[in-house]
Amino acid sequence: MKSRFLMVFVLFVTFGMVLAACGSSDSEESTGGDSGESSGNEESGGDGGSGDFSVAMVTDVGGVDDKSFNQSAWEGLQSFGEENGLSKGEGIDYAQSESDADYATNLNRLVRQDYNLIFGIGYLLQPAIKEVAGQYPDTSFALVDSVQEGDNIASIVFKEHQGSFLAGVAAAKKTQSNQIGFIGGVDGNLINKFEAGFVAGVKSVNADIDVEIEYAENFNDPEKGRALASNMYSKGVDVIYHASGGTGNGVFAEAKDLKNASPDEDVWVIGVDRDQYEEGQIGDANVTLTSMVKRVDIAVQDVSEQAMNGEFPGGEVIEYGLEDDAISIAETNEEAMTEEITSSVNEWKEKIINGDVEVPSTREELESFVDAL
Repeated sequence: MKSRFLMVFVLFVTFGMVLAACGSSDSEESTGGDSGESSGNEESGGDGGSGDFSVAMVTDVGGVDDKSFNQSAWEGLQSFGEENGLSKGEGIDYAQSESDADYATNLNRLVRQDYNLIFGIGYLLQPAIKEVAGQYPDTSFALVDSVQEGDNIASIVFKEHQGSFLAGVAAAKKTQSNQIGFIGGVDGNLINKFEAGFVAGVKSVNADIDVEIEYAENFNDPEKGRALASNMYSKGVDVIYHASGGTGNGVFAEAKDLKNASPDEDVWVIGVDRDQYEEGQIGDANVTLTSMVKRVDIAVQDVSEQAMNGEFPGGEVIEYGLEDDAISIAETNEEAMTEEITSSVNEWKEKIINGDVEVPSTREELESFVDAL
């Protein structure tokens, strides 16, 4: 009798241990097994401080502190976080890309961290967004500066040609040599919008002004930017508009060196994406004439708010321009941006908003525009 009782007891205990082991296995599987790929942010997870909504972004190779495009996006995400009780690693975050190969890797990592919305900052991320968004239909993605179809993808674009036109007006009003320069990052459809709008603005003020155009073929090569700027300034160009991300830091460096060597010489830079007034400061002088401000931060905040409120614009193309105050011209350097220049810029702005001027966005449209002047 005792032996039968003992056998039943042993079977009962054994059965209980098996159940406990199964429960432990299920629990471990639900928390994910990617600990070997953790990058430091994996521990905090995507739920963050709010526990309800989380959002992150992947930079392009310019990095989050490029003083331009990526930095503006991160500032927008930080503002969204401040408004909703979120902070870095606690509901908002970014993944920095050192090369093109990092884009898909970073997007996948943020998906595993359960972020509700993930931004790809820059058109270079379009192939990676297409790939990863297709694999994770329950995650929302937003692509800045390019269009990608997908029910879980919002495409965010800007009317950069409009703001660049106004930058061209300011440059044409400021030049003393009637020689102006444009330095682009990578020669392609996006930066061609900046180029076309800028040249159209210059020519609308004075068709006789020469505009020299160069491309660095890189958004993160300050030394190439410096070399291109040096060559332009040495030939008499006195205003350069750069649309080149981190490469533009070299343009500012060259202009400041020239100004430091010859304080009475006028050399100017027109910044891009953010108000780059601080980048032009040198002692009591400043070489930043103005900046074509592209409010990526506003777009990031706007789409994040929509997603948090259950109104994510998946499958839509959202375009921001002058009429949204998402494109503008900085007036921070009040001494350089005289009342005459500011007045002229505002006049042309009204013409564009009212539809009296159709700003070209391609080289082909620019050719027709200039021919009609």
